[in-house]
This record gives sequence, C-alpha cells and structure tokens, in this order.
Amino acid sequence: MTKDTLIKLIREGRPMTLRQQLLLTVQLSAPAIMAQLSSIAMQYIDAAMLGRLGANEAASVGLVSTTTWLFMGLTSAFSAGFAVQVAHLIGANNSRGARDVLRQALTMALCFGLLLATTGAAISPLLPQWLGAERAICADASTYFLVFALTLPFMQLTHLSGAMLRASGNMKVPSLLMVMMALLDVVFNFLLIFPTHTYHLLGQALTLPGAGLGVMGAALGTAGATVVTGLIMFTYLYGHSEELHLKGERGSFKPRAACLRNAFRIGMPLGVERLVMCGAQIATTTIVAPLGAVAIAANAFGITAESLCYMPGYGIAEAATTLVGQSIGARRPRLTHQFGRITITLGIAIMTIMGAVMYLAAPLMMRLLTPHPDIVALGTEILRIEAFAEPMFAASIVCYGIFVGAGDTMYPSVMNFGSIWLVRLTLAIVLVPTLGLQGVWIAMAVELCFRGLIFLARWKWGRWLKVSE
Repeated sequence: MTKDTLIKLIREGRPMTLRQQLLLTVQLSAPAIMAQLSSIAMQYIDAAMLGRLGANEAASVGLVSTTTWLFMGLTSAFSAGFAVQVAHLIGANNSRGARDVLRQALTMALCFGLLLATTGAAISPLLPQWLGAERAICADASTYFLVFALTLPFMQLTHLSGAMLRASGNMKVPSLLMVMMALLDVVFNFLLIFPTHTYHLLGQALTLPGAGLGVMGAALGTAGATVVTGLIMFTYLYGHSEELHLKGERGSFKPRAACLRNAFRIGMPLGVERLVMCGAQIATTTIVAPLGAVAIAANAFGITAESLCYMPGYGIAEAATTLVGQSIGARRPRLTHQFGRITITLGIAIMTIMGAVMYLAAPLMMRLLTPHPDIVALGTEILRIEAFAEPMFAASIVCYGIFVGAGDTMYPSVMNFGSIWLVRLTLAIVLVPTLGLQGVWIAMAVELCFRGLIFLARWKWGRWLKVSE
C-alpha cells in the first residue's frame, strides 16, 4: 500500500493492522532519515574541507558551531509551533483550516527570521571573545558566524516549509531538497574555499577554478545552498502541495490571536529548551576552549562525526511527530500509543547499530574530517566513549518527537533542562581538570543515558497525551 493510502486510514478512522502501521512508519522515516543525514553531510563537508586547511581554521568554525545550532534550533521551534497545529487539522480532515494556519505562519516567519538575522549580525564581532577563544581564531570565527546570521531568514523559510510539508505527510519532497542542498554545498564550498588548482586524473591535467576564500568560502557556500533550497521548497509548498497549496486561493495572511496562542504554547517551550540546551553546549565550549585548538577541533569534529549516528533518530522522531499529530487530530488515542511504541523501538534498534559502527569506525570517521594526527587520536577516544550512550540517546530523541506531535512541549523541555545542566555540566566541571576533553564526553554519555530513561518513563506513565485533549 502507498503512503498516502495508509495516511488516509488514520484520517478516516479506519482500522490499521500492525503490518500497515510498521509500513507507514518506515515509509515516513526513511526519507526523513535521508534528510537528516544530508544535513549532517553539509557539516561534514564544511568540517572536512576546512580540516584540510589547518587546525585553526577548523577550530574557528567549531567554536561557533554550538551558537549556530542555537539559532537553527530557534527556527525549528518556531516552525513546530505552527506545524503541529497543521498536523492536527489535517488529521481531522480540515485542510482549509491547515492552510489558514500556514498563511499566518508565513507572516510571522518573515518577522522572526529578520529578528534572528539582526541579532546574530550584532553579536558576531564579540561572540568568539565571549566563548573564550584564542586570538588566532577570532577573526575567522566572527566572519563565519556573520555570514550564517545573514542567511537566517532563508533558513527560517526552509525549516517552516519543510515542517509544513512533513506535517501533511509529505516526507519525500523536503528530504530530496535537503539532499540537493548538501550537493550544492559540496560544489559551492569546493569552488569558494580552495584556490584554483590542477588535479591529475588518469594521466590528464584538470584545472578547477577556486576563489581561495578559506573560512569565508565555507560560510558563503553553505549560505548559497541554504538560500537556493529555501526558495525551491517554499515554491513547492505554495504552489504544489496537495494539502497546503496556497496558489489561487484567497485568504488573510494577518496573524490571529487564537493561532498565535497555540503556536506560542507549543513553540515557546521548544524555543526556551533550545536556548537552554544550546546555552549548555556553549557553556561546554567555554570549558573546552582553554584546552587549546586541538581539543576545540577534536570536540567539534567529534560532534560532527557522532551526528551521523544520531541523525537517523531525529529522522524517526520527525516521522513520529507526523504520525502522532495526525492520529491525535483523528482522535485515535490507541493508534497514537501504538505509533509511539513502534517509533521508539525502531529508533533504539537503529541507533544501537550505529553506535557499534561508530565505535569500530571512529578512527576512519575522524581521518575523513582532518589529517591532523593529534586531532584524530583525541577524536577517536571521545567517539568511543559516546558510542555506549546511543541507545538511550535514541529513546530521548524519539520520545521528544512523540511529545511534540501531541503538543506536549513544556514538561519535556524542563526535563531536558534539568538533565543537561544538572547532570552533564556538573560532571564535566568535575572531570575536566583530571581527564581533559575525555571528561567532557564521559559526562555527556552519562547524561544521555539518564535523559533517555526519564523520557521513557514519561512516555510510559506520563500524561503527555492529555495535553492535546
């Protein structure tokens, strides 16, 4: 059976067999996983190319990476506040109401994206100093973050368009476009980071042009890929989405109080949670920064390498958000629980396998990012520490996606806050003086296991489903 046929079973209140539920979960998860992996591929591309330039260039981007994740997290939180409403309305077979929410979301997205861009540009000159960086990497770090900040309106458009398409059950288009963005990033970065160079292939000399802009080139390459992808994704959403197309339909783009209240109720805890989580990651960066450029680079490359293992979990979480959101909109609590059980099991199984692969392939993963032997050695150690936490990390990721689909964002955000600030940072502060960067990653692994357990407990015994009633 096709994905669209199976989704209609949810909306129409018709029974679904376990096989149909599993099939639909896989059909939605597979393209979402592909999209998440392509997003990480972009980070790999930037990191690997800059890693060829030297430790300082790699460290300059790694230094501000947690702050870029903070801003990207805010764009995702904003999008979720409206996309969850759309999923519920589509599940209730109210496509007109879903398009009405979309129009209001577009107006607010423009305002919010410009606000983020202005804020990011304003703090870019001072950010590296706030993070305690060495003077040698401050200029490049500021430049990279400034270019990133100026593209935030397009990033907001990309995230909102993708979230709306996924809420309608369309995982394929945003996933393919994210893959396209990664490919564009490869091309743009190659042309902008490195100078013109002659390569010898099969006895033939091939000269490829290059701007030789280094860190600035990496920033511009990623920015260009983001702008192109955002415009294409919005064009598809506006004119071609089966459920959400706005072309040729009249309607007001003026935000209304009821929709904004719901968006705020759902999105505000997510935004605060992103601030808290990324604030903690930034605090971790300040703990790592005094350890030197090698430790900063190894930490940044380690995070990038590990993300290949946990991004499948985020893809499954996106599918869980769609399945739970539409099941709740169709008023089918039993089916909602069943989809939760299936997605959690699938997420833990896949990330357990990925954790084992990461443990075995850690040296290779680091060598793909940098030729620097000291960074490779340190990065291998910390990746192998983190591998043991992947199963419980999967549980927390997928459970969070389930709760978002139900509109339950306040308590999970508080749980994330307590876990990362009270467990991870406390342990890191205690362990770093004696264990260095390894101490930071031991603290991270312990905290992820703890977080997974408390999220599983809330899914099993909490009142997350009552929030949407």
